[in-house]
Amino acid sequence: MSRLFVVLGLLMWPMMSSATDGVAMTPVERWQADHSVVFSADEVHIEDFRWIARPVIVFGDSEYDPRFVQQMALIEALPEELAERDVVIITDTDPAAKSEARTEYRPRSFMMVLVGKDGSVYLRKPFPWDVRELSRSIDKLPLRQQEVRDRRGE
Repeated sequence: MSRLFVVLGLLMWPMMSSATDGVAMTPVERWQADHSVVFSADEVHIEDFRWIARPVIVFGDSEYDPRFVQQMALIEALPEELAERDVVIITDTDPAAKSEARTEYRPRSFMMVLVGKDGSVYLRKPFPWDVRELSRSIDKLPLRQQEVRDRRGE
């Protein structure tokens, strides 16, 4: 009898795992589950994050571009600061791919762009920026100030 359960379990295993694993999470769902996830520009639509997160898009001509590497190291040093401010990190290191982000923001070589939850561009930097400086810029945004007031219960 126990062999029967083992055989049935082995036969049903693919069906059970495909029922749960077969459902792909959207980029927004992945980010909501883990704010530290970094997306490639070719796997997301920035518009999908409108009113949900603040995209920070880091462009480079290559993943080995020293400014790109430095910017990503700065971001990875303080991920909790960015998560607290609902920041989603998107990277684009392939100019030939002509991603939606690259077409929209037209970077020249390295560039970092901060897009607000409303879809507006609030910041463009042609050089790496520290997370603390980025956080201060986000904290000055009217929507962020409203979020802080709402958390305090004002």
